[in-house]
Amino acid sequence: MTTYLPLILGMLLVTYLPRLFPLLTLSQRRLPPYLRRFLAYIPYAALGALIIRGIADSAAGLAPATLAGVTVAAAASFCGGGLVSSVIAAIVAAYIALSL
Repeated sequence: MTTYLPLILGMLLVTYLPRLFPLLTLSQRRLPPYLRRFLAYIPYAALGALIIRGIADSAAGLAPATLAGVTVAAAASFCGGGLVSSVIAAIVAAYIALSL
């Protein structure tokens, strides 16, 4: 029987080490303000990149719920909500739109 433990440990090292080294080397350094502002926008850009595909492929019957979710997520992000609060607000808005 084949064991998957070496494969899992290999994947752990391949994904964990590239995240660990910058954390250890950059955690004690102060970043310039413009770089801190730039890095603050990455979660919103990642969220946008992840949901664009879902928006483009949404079924015809789900278009109002998709539009409601995207609109609420954009508004929550614009008003200074965090990434998690924007996603939760979009889920609630899509649920309400589907319930109507």
